[in-house]
Amino acid sequence: MAKEIEIKLRVEDAAQFRRAVSRLGARAVSGGTGRVHEWNVVFDTAGNELKRSGQLLRIRTETRADGNSRSAKRATPRTILTFKRPSLGRTEGARDRKHKIREELELEVADAGTLTKIFEGLGMRACFRYEKFRTMYRLPDSMGWAKGLMIELDETPIGVFVELEGPAGAIDRAAKALGFSKDDYILTNYLRLFAEECGRLGVPVGDMVFRKRIARGALAGTR
Repeated sequence: MAKEIEIKLRVEDAAQFRRAVSRLGARAVSGGTGRVHEWNVVFDTAGNELKRSGQLLRIRTETRADGNSRSAKRATPRTILTFKRPSLGRTEGARDRKHKIREELELEVADAGTLTKIFEGLGMRACFRYEKFRTMYRLPDSMGWAKGLMIELDETPIGVFVELEGPAGAIDRAAKALGFSKDDYILTNYLRLFAEECGRLGVPVGDMVFRKRIARGALAGTR
């Protein structure tokens, strides 16, 4: 399995962050990616065995969302199956004290609906759905220290975050260059962040989707 090393950072001003990324020399990833809309469905057993063992099984559907309606209509959605588990046999979110480290397998699939039926036939269920817009950036090849680093800006119903994924040293250097400190690192996943926000506001935990965006202590429609 490939090893995933990452952190999250909360972004208070998305426009300001984009300017900081540009000054650093990063550019949005080309080839039909750049900004995409993600629809994520997390699966688990009736007893939440995967969650309790720190594992994740997810189907993600990506659709191009770069503002060009003509090219967006031509674009074919991309569906990715992801499985994650703790690294080195540790519990959920194994860390090196500063970074979240997990083992990860990803596979592009052709049909999310059929795969969902297979999971359901095996006794799995969709336990959490969440959506976001993601813009992926890379630093230029001339910056050798940043090799393998991805800068992923996520616009979510609970705010804007950036994920830095890649070698630990590159994560730390990029975070500092973007104006963050290690005290800003977030090592929890979106499900937990969403549950914490719902708990803080005293509202039920459901799916993290834009039509039920949290606002003023309640779930407010945006569509």
